[in-house]
Amino acid sequence: MRKIWMLALGLAVALVAYGAVEAVSSIHGVVTKVDAKTKTIVVKSADGTETAVKVASKATVEGTKEGSEVVVHYTVKGTEKSAVEVETVGKDGLKATQGTITKIDRTTKTLTIKTADGTEKTFEMTGHAASSSGKAIAAGSEKSAKVTVYYTEKTGKAIAHFFE
Repeated sequence: MRKIWMLALGLAVALVAYGAVEAVSSIHGVVTKVDAKTKTIVVKSADGTETAVKVASKATVEGTKEGSEVVVHYTVKGTEKSAVEVETVGKDGLKATQGTITKIDRTTKTLTIKTADGTEKTFEMTGHAASSSGKAIAAGSEKSAKVTVYYTEKTGKAIAHFFE
């Protein structure tokens, strides 16, 4: 048993050391520039900050239009941000709803909010949402934070992809 634990610990250390486990961050905003040649998009967030992100898939760059509202999940190597996923917000993409967090559990990846009409809605969170969304919410105040949840519905379940 001890050998198994030592092997697991060694593997975890190796993955971290070689960068195989990368932190994923997210940005929500409007696409201000698309450069299919360099496979880069520029996203302007609500605070006016513009962020350039490399997109690995040419099809994703070509399918993203200037003026589109998006959520981009990305990793950082050196000074370069590389998109892991680009999701469009709106009619054919993510839906949005607002409310106050009543329960959040990043371990079980669930989020419950109370909407303005008093209804409680529970979401399953994607891995990106559980790890990188809502970072600005201070620990201890999570249960009273007002948020916007960006989600999809699949087989009767609400899946939160991002919240802020």
